[in-house]
Amino acid sequence: MAATRRPTALAAAVATAAALGATFALPAIAADGPSPKAAAAAPSVIYQLESGTFDWGLKESFRAMIDRFGGTATLADGATRNEDGSYKFPLDKGEYALGTHAVTSSFKGSVHYEAHGGALDIKLSDVKVLTVGKSGRITVDVTTKSPGKDAVVTDDLAMADLDLTDVEASNGVDGMKFASIPVTFTKEGAAVFGPPYEEGEPIDPATLTVKPLATTPTEQPTGKPTEQPTGKPTEQPTGEPTGQPTGQPTGQPSTNPTPSGSETAEPTSGPVVDGTLDWGVKASFRSYVVGPIAHGKVETSGGAATATDGYRFSKATGHLDADKNTLNAAFKGKVRFLGHETNGEYVLDLSLSNLKVDIEGASGKLLADVSAKDRGTGKVAERTGLALADLKVPAGALAAKDGIVNLKDIPATLTEAGSQAFEGMYKKGDELDALNVAVSLDEDARLPGGSTGGSGSTGSTGGSTTTGGTVGGSTTGGSVGGSGALASTGSDVPAGALIAASGIVVAAGAGVVIAARRRRNATA
Repeated sequence: MAATRRPTALAAAVATAAALGATFALPAIAADGPSPKAAAAAPSVIYQLESGTFDWGLKESFRAMIDRFGGTATLADGATRNEDGSYKFPLDKGEYALGTHAVTSSFKGSVHYEAHGGALDIKLSDVKVLTVGKSGRITVDVTTKSPGKDAVVTDDLAMADLDLTDVEASNGVDGMKFASIPVTFTKEGAAVFGPPYEEGEPIDPATLTVKPLATTPTEQPTGKPTEQPTGKPTEQPTGEPTGQPTGQPTGQPSTNPTPSGSETAEPTSGPVVDGTLDWGVKASFRSYVVGPIAHGKVETSGGAATATDGYRFSKATGHLDADKNTLNAAFKGKVRFLGHETNGEYVLDLSLSNLKVDIEGASGKLLADVSAKDRGTGKVAERTGLALADLKVPAGALAAKDGIVNLKDIPATLTEAGSQAFEGMYKKGDELDALNVAVSLDEDARLPGGSTGGSGSTGSTGGSTTTGGTVGGSTTGGSVGGSGALASTGSDVPAGALIAASGIVVAAGAGVVIAARRRRNATA
């Protein structure tokens, strides 16, 4: 527990007022709370909670990452681990205020994550939940520590939002159970774990179980329920009738495929004389490498360079066969991801080079030479021509226009072999960054970006470029991608800012809790 704690420590709830109202035979309320008239008419009655649990695992992929890096997740103060790897926090105390339909409670237990030789040190404790109507929020005390620095403690940080819109409570011997509540990161919660995680990102669902005392107050409200229908049909016409023509006749037969940007494209075959491949691998991975967890950097060399939203690989060679509708193209360049430095050595060391696209019809593969260090043993494995991703190519996309085949925003998904290259950080079928491929069949043709087909593509042709990196929470180095300095998203959030943000979270419930307690004390 932190030494300094705000007086609103119990301003959090463990169930929706609507669901609790049904269980206690109380009047239902609208999603935004009871009307002033209903609140004034309701008696000052407090229902105590006898027992309960809160089951939540934060995020499965984060737990898996801790395991892969040889880290630990230490449970204490009453928290236990479920079979699926999530955590169970037992109820500490809780109560339900009839007049305001507010439920307040807190849970025992803590989980302490440590990895990367102390570079990652995060402890979560004093879990609470605030719910109003069909929405809610999880708050926790967060303790973070960086090597060589004092621990930073933030009380009641707004970690995540709950959505109980489609959650129905069930009753059993353990009380009311709200299973599989959808949970998403808040901005403040995502900032605790770094750039791979973003505001609004779905994380592990939560299950809440609460049980009231066997004896409950008999006093009930005398007024009639004030709930009024709050919803109106929202479906409105969203556009013009879809059965109307959206364009003018072009006079061209509609049976010929004409991919975007290739209206005059004609079947062409021949050797590839030059070309570029623009690819960012995976945006969240780039952010992870240079963020506050890995504290790493990205290096490009051998014909690769940083480009808009990723990296550009250049000097393509290969062959296009229009009759077979195939394209094979290889690109020069190497990108190397380094992270988790310990005593001058990087635990994370992954290189991709000699990228190739192998397309046949509407499908294809992205291949690369992969060098990856095993994070457990430290040994480096070299694999040549590894199929990293599956590609989905639009029909007719391989038709050349003015000597250029230009493939834009080609979807890519990770293969099983690609998942192994990332040591299981991402799973087969996970979406990667889309590819942009431009290859030239004519030495005089001009590639996108300004270079001619036979003179070498734009981008670095040698040397090494390093981007990203964070030192002690401050960002150094350049950007990963041309349009935004992704490294800057990895800076630590000041404790003062997090405390201020969490104050907003509990402010709404503070008055409810204090008022309920004052009424209870006056009655006593």
